[in-house]
Amino acid sequence: MTDRPSEFGDGEPVVTDKRRIDPETGQLRETAKAAGGPSPDPAAAQPPRDPSDLIGPSAQEALLTEALAERTADLQRLQAEYVNYKRRVDRDREANRELVIGSVLTELLQTLDDIGRAREAGELEGAFKAVAESVERVTEKLGLVKFGEVGDEFDPRIHEALMHNYSDEVDRPTATLVMQPGYRLGERILRAARVAVSEPTEQLPEAAADNKPEE
Repeated sequence: MTDRPSEFGDGEPVVTDKRRIDPETGQLRETAKAAGGPSPDPAAAQPPRDPSDLIGPSAQEALLTEALAERTADLQRLQAEYVNYKRRVDRDREANRELVIGSVLTELLQTLDDIGRAREAGELEGAFKAVAESVERVTEKLGLVKFGEVGDEFDPRIHEALMHNYSDEVDRPTATLVMQPGYRLGERILRAARVAVSEPTEQLPEAAADNKPEE
């Protein structure tokens, strides 16, 4: 019978103490040493290096410059969006303000007409005169502008022709009588001026010119 070699060689059996607590000191042993394993690699235990450590100073500066340019562009875009938003809000606010004021002033136009007729008739006196002038000052302060005078060139955008004739005394369509003044608020026409319009005689249609009585 052949003797088989011992599993542990020719020496004495090796006993490995795998207890985590040292029975003599009562301290926790290091796992790797207690298990009899190899000591950990110091290089593997180190934290991963920052990628910026792997590139040169010039490359780092280029990356920082690019990042700064991107952040600056973002801030400029945000600022432009805010400015545009503020402009829209201010424009809408002003438009709403003009609509409200225009509605109020439109309701006062008839009162202003009455004041004008009373002034022309010489009836604007005493307390009534003071109140009327106060109303006119308030409407002017709110931006109401009166327009429409005899001699104005007729403009269909701001004039409403209630009467029409031909005259040798004008060289273009002209308002020769203002029946009711017009009013505007800013660029908005609250009411067109209602006028009588005279056109030059040479613009008289041929048939009508033949029937015109000689002077």
